[in-house]
Amino acid sequence: MSHTSKLQTARKKVLEQLSHVIVGQTDVIDELLISVFAQGHCLLEGVPGLAKTLMVSTLAQTLDLRFSRIQFTPDLMPADITGIDIIEENRSTGSRDYRFLEGPLFANVILADEINRTPPKTQSALLEAMQEHRVTVGRNRHPLPKPFFVLATQNPIEQEGTYPLPEAQQDRFMFKVFVKYPTFEEEFEIVRKTTSLEETNIQPVLTAAEIIELQKIVRQVPTGEHIMRYALALIRQTRVDQKEGIPEIVRQYVAWGAGPRAVQYLVLGGKARAILYGRPHVICEDIQALAKPVLRHRLVMNFLAESDGFSADRLVDKLLEETPTKEDDLIRDPRFQSLFAA
Repeated sequence: MSHTSKLQTARKKVLEQLSHVIVGQTDVIDELLISVFAQGHCLLEGVPGLAKTLMVSTLAQTLDLRFSRIQFTPDLMPADITGIDIIEENRSTGSRDYRFLEGPLFANVILADEINRTPPKTQSALLEAMQEHRVTVGRNRHPLPKPFFVLATQNPIEQEGTYPLPEAQQDRFMFKVFVKYPTFEEEFEIVRKTTSLEETNIQPVLTAAEIIELQKIVRQVPTGEHIMRYALALIRQTRVDQKEGIPEIVRQYVAWGAGPRAVQYLVLGGKARAILYGRPHVICEDIQALAKPVLRHRLVMNFLAESDGFSADRLVDKLLEETPTKEDDLIRDPRFQSLFAA
């Protein structure tokens, strides 16, 4: 079986299992799968009742991995998620020794439910786990199991008792995915399924070893220089400190642009999307499809943007419209020549 077929088959199997519980939300599920196969973390945002938690927990069931759900609350402390050192007595010798008691972070798939409800001290412990794939307790560092994903949810409506995620932590999430209301047909099917005696049995379809193998396959997908240049063009246009080549709308509405991690995730996500959709290489369409989930939480919009109701997604739409997809047009455009020369 070819590399492309392996990922396509894996996607088909996961979608088949998820369809027993989740109705619709195909784009959201695809972006979750892309983040998993690209070794990224994912932040889901949506109003209550849109099955964000159910989606993540069901996805975890389809993967034969250790799953852990952490309900974030304002009184949650770092030790509650990382684990603690306890004193344990050796009954045979009578001596006492320290033993590390693992916390819920020691799993493969972490559901961080309502992640913005916990204070900065606990967020910093989670940040280390997300970036370094380890936790530090006392003087000891403990590696986390592989693969390791944080799939987090947050509610954009109720802000009382919440703590905005630090910019550094938001940057560690590969995608920020908006979960939207279902269509009429989808909601009709949701009501039918959830108000009857219909039972579902989710079967795991991928093991840890298979996921690690698929992650390696994703990194082997070839990406042309033009695709990387196109991704760089999108990202570099968001940086207001550039002297030339920046669109006026960026200078008007953006306080701070996206960093290099945005380009890395854009290209890596493009590789995963390409192979999941049956293509052996990345095209501009893959970059365009992932531009919003990659950039919407990395662009710091200024007060004028907030007062005018101009969102990061609208800005990304403008950048996609004004950035040439053809290689010759991109290279010869004086505006982008100045961006690439800076």
